[in-house]
Amino acid sequence: MKKSELANLPNLGKTLSEKLNLVGIESAEDLIAAGSENAFIKLATVDQSACINMLYALEGAVQGIRWHDLDKLRKTELNEFFKIVKTKQSPAK
Repeated sequence: MKKSELANLPNLGKTLSEKLNLVGIESAEDLIAAGSENAFIKLATVDQSACINMLYALEGAVQGIRWHDLDKLRKTELNEFFKIVKTKQSPAK
C-alpha cells in the first residue's frame, strides 16, 4: 500500500513537508502516528524558527482540518506545550 503524501494534508505546504522529511516523517501516516507534539519536537531540533503556527499547522494536518478551525481548548493545550518546548530549547544564561 502506497503511503499518502504529506502535502495532501491541510496546512502542509512544500517547505514544511520537506522539513518533516528531514526528521524522518515522510508520509501522512508517519505524521499521524507521531502526533503533532512529537513531530514538532523533531522539527524544533533542526529548525530554530519553529513557531506556534507550525505546531497548529501540524495539529490541523493530523486532524484533517485547517489549523484556524482547531478547537480553542486544543489551541490552549498546544500553546502550553509550545512554551515548555521553547523554554527547554533556550540556551542557559
